[in-house]
Amino acid sequence: MEDFHKTRRLPPYVFEQVNRLKANARSEGRDIIDLGMGNPDLPTPQSIVDKLVETVQDPRTHRYSSSKGIPGLRRAQANYYKRRFGVKLDPDTQIVATLGSKEGFANMAQAITAPGDVILCPDPSYPIHAFGFIMSGGVIRSMQVEPDDGFMRALERAVRHSIPKPLAIILSYPSNPTAKLASLDFYREVVAFAKKHDIIILSDLAYSEVYFDDTPPPSVLEVPGAMDVAVEFTSMSKTYSMPGWRMGFAVGNERLIGALTRVKSYLDYGAFTPIQVAATAALNGDGSDIEEVRRTYKKRRDVLVDSFGKAGFDVPPPPATMFAWVPIPEKFKDLGSLEFSKLLIEKADVAVAPGLGFGEHGDEHVRIALVENEHRIRQAARNIKRFMGMAEKNLHNVVSLDTRR
Repeated sequence: MEDFHKTRRLPPYVFEQVNRLKANARSEGRDIIDLGMGNPDLPTPQSIVDKLVETVQDPRTHRYSSSKGIPGLRRAQANYYKRRFGVKLDPDTQIVATLGSKEGFANMAQAITAPGDVILCPDPSYPIHAFGFIMSGGVIRSMQVEPDDGFMRALERAVRHSIPKPLAIILSYPSNPTAKLASLDFYREVVAFAKKHDIIILSDLAYSEVYFDDTPPPSVLEVPGAMDVAVEFTSMSKTYSMPGWRMGFAVGNERLIGALTRVKSYLDYGAFTPIQVAATAALNGDGSDIEEVRRTYKKRRDVLVDSFGKAGFDVPPPPATMFAWVPIPEKFKDLGSLEFSKLLIEKADVAVAPGLGFGEHGDEHVRIALVENEHRIRQAARNIKRFMGMAEKNLHNVVSLDTRR
């Protein structure tokens, strides 16, 4: 039987091949150190769990909830944006709660995309940024760019050569997977360009609170006039170690938020009310939970960079996110990221995410997630060091044989 129209448009899921190999290895009793999926291992702060438990005792909270998000939750998100970014939002018209930023992106694509609409998307990028629009009938024009001087030139070129004119551009900084940061000056340029060409900006700010330098990442909505063209998506998954709770937000332009809200009203009744109440308490907290999460990931990052470097696998230190974007060692570069990732599972008992899964321009990298404790990261480094030594020996033997021929 043939695949259906929408599933035919999706390529094979690269990560599934690694996941299958990982599962097979574990079924054989091998201890796989999983640095692949960005699935936080840190527990949700106890105060948030306590609020959930308290609220769930009330049977009135067991009924259908609000797709848009309960009013207190939307007010808490508005207060967060005012406190953190100095951005004023109307909780009734400029904020909608989502089931994580991933669902928000996918449903925004459903809300605004007509068949054939062109969407500009950096490559590499988080998969839903492209595939949410592909499933909605859109066409992705990939831009191999970072938030630097070359970005605007690439943007000008993309708009000039796209037919029809692009509907939207996707931004995601701090970036998953590359961990690159954007400055407020960068956002000013993009907003001015978007307003000039009547292009929507969709900004994924899921890692706004996971940064390791003194300067917090900005929001595109801090730029005067950005509200005319932009919507921003945030998530509580990484900030508060709440990945399974599925709680996020879309905020910004009223027309776009209205479209997303309307689509969601047909598809879901929102997150379970006790989850929304607990999320409200988290957003209204003193921020100490966020600081603890940040400190933990910074320690892990430093251990990863140090221990992997000593093992012969150089890791550029990421300035933000819970990921490192790591070039494949020169001697393995010809394998590509998928085969190299498979090799690490088979020979080193370490799982990473192949860069190819984030776009064709990611194929010379792997993404390493900081989702194991420092002891396990050091163990992964020891495994890789042993693997690198064996690989070096095998390569030496091959060279010696070739020389004797």
